[in-house]
Amino acid sequence: MIDSLLVKFALIGILGIGAQWLAWRTGRPAIALMLIAGILAGPVTGIIVPDRDLGVLQEPIIKLAVAVILFEGGLSLNFRELRHAGWPVLRLVVLGVPIGWALGTLAAYYGAGLSWDVALLLGGVLVVTGPTVIGPMLRTLRVPRRVSDTLKWEGIVNDPIGALLAVGILSYVTYEGSSVDVGAIAAEVGAASALAALIGVALGYAITWLFPRGLVPEYLKAPVLLVTVIAGFVLADLIKHETGLITVTIMGVVMANKPIHTSRALHRFKEDLAVLLVSGVFIILSATLDWETISAFRIEFVLFLLLLLFVVRPLTVLSSLLFTAMPWRERLFIAWIAPRGIVAIAILGLFAFRLTEAGFAEAGALVPLSFAVVAVTIFAHGFSAGWVARRLGIDLGKGEGVLIVGANDWTTAFGAYLKHLGYPVTIADTSTFALRAARRADLTTYRGEVLDEVTADDLDLGQFQLLLAASDNDSYNALVCADLGPEMGYEKMAQTAPAQRGGGRAPILLESAATVDDLQRRIADGWGFGRTRLTDQFGFADYRARLPDGGEPIAVKRAGGGLDLFTDANKPTPAENDEIISFVPPQPPKIRSE
Repeated sequence: MIDSLLVKFALIGILGIGAQWLAWRTGRPAIALMLIAGILAGPVTGIIVPDRDLGVLQEPIIKLAVAVILFEGGLSLNFRELRHAGWPVLRLVVLGVPIGWALGTLAAYYGAGLSWDVALLLGGVLVVTGPTVIGPMLRTLRVPRRVSDTLKWEGIVNDPIGALLAVGILSYVTYEGSSVDVGAIAAEVGAASALAALIGVALGYAITWLFPRGLVPEYLKAPVLLVTVIAGFVLADLIKHETGLITVTIMGVVMANKPIHTSRALHRFKEDLAVLLVSGVFIILSATLDWETISAFRIEFVLFLLLLLFVVRPLTVLSSLLFTAMPWRERLFIAWIAPRGIVAIAILGLFAFRLTEAGFAEAGALVPLSFAVVAVTIFAHGFSAGWVARRLGIDLGKGEGVLIVGANDWTTAFGAYLKHLGYPVTIADTSTFALRAARRADLTTYRGEVLDEVTADDLDLGQFQLLLAASDNDSYNALVCADLGPEMGYEKMAQTAPAQRGGGRAPILLESAATVDDLQRRIADGWGFGRTRLTDQFGFADYRARLPDGGEPIAVKRAGGGLDLFTDANKPTPAENDEIISFVPPQPPKIRSE
């Protein structure tokens, strides 16, 4: 049964998604866990051997997966983000690519002992970082937006640039004429790149013109978009190898900056698909390692890896960002973070084969080197990123705040009590008048529409562990939870009970399902908040028995600082040393402690 290709496809999915889930649960870098899973399934146990199992399908599967991943990355590149990272990104592309190429080539020649031709190719490919590794890493970090935007843009923009550099260098070193015409090669690659970019722009504008006009039904929009991405990639790749990466990236950027009514839903579909593809491709690529490739690793490659980590990347970034307004701590962090991923392995594996056919004996060293670079950078940067961010003082820490949407007497009172317990609380509302009481209570306020895309730049959802929608508009509360649920997680949010219960709602706060009007009346009648600490002698059942009539638990303050709300979908199980936050009538005789 284990030899069945269907079983192996299922196993690839289980290992990839399982590694992502384990990374989420443990806080470890997902890319490192996926790499370990692929190595265990491949060279260690021999269950998955891509060359044997997939054969000639392996290369097109990986290339198409990379195309979709880069398109999804392009969809996240909104020009609005460049107000934070525009100048650093431009310098890392315009200055960083040639500097990184030159330094990488020197490291490959003097450190790894490769010939100039092979070193030029390796140095060109290693200017990439890539969204397949940067994205999962940034999910586990909370660093300033300028830093994350710079790393994200650099990774996505430099991926096709590195691929095109490799194409040009391959054309140069394998040129069979009596003299190499560098100008002609550059013109050919440049023309193909420009044409690929035009195809990407045309496809992006076509999609954003067709979809809002109802020319494609809703149920076909995601399939049409996926097929268009693949077709655009293949068309450009037929014109010139690897230029398809430019097409899909540009297409994604165009769509990101010409939003359409269903763009959020399409982006969610593409993001889910990209997670699946990243997981699968990483398992496949790491499983392609065999003992022959591992044994081809030479001791001098260690010097090259050290130069890559501690000389090439730091010098590239620090020289590129010299004289910019970016603080030195942020520059140093970016100078350390440069994991390589799918694009580096795929391109070097393909071009190593072509160079070997052209008679370059040292080309075989590119395969073990590419896997060594990916493994070392993933583990070095993935496991150290959080520690480095903390040491540099740019780690924003785990989000412990609470976001309350809707300003009224009850939310102000609840927010003030949570702040008294040590939680950062932000109350958001569109009305300056409604926020006055919250400001008087010295709470952080946000005046604006939380669902507006512009707020993504002004309100960092990563700083909040919980969201409570408690405005006087029940439909709006449900919309807030539905819209922000995919970003924060539905288990981290709740809404006050609507006046008329219906389907498709978010988790409802409080066991009594009190509406905002009910809560407002209770506050006007003198109700308040209290807390009770549980001990080994006084458990949750004892707390329930002593709760005054009408009072009920609203949240659990965990001993470690976490906060869980009592909702109809979530019944927290308090433990010893946890504190129960209660909403109780005036002057309860025993439960009230403050």
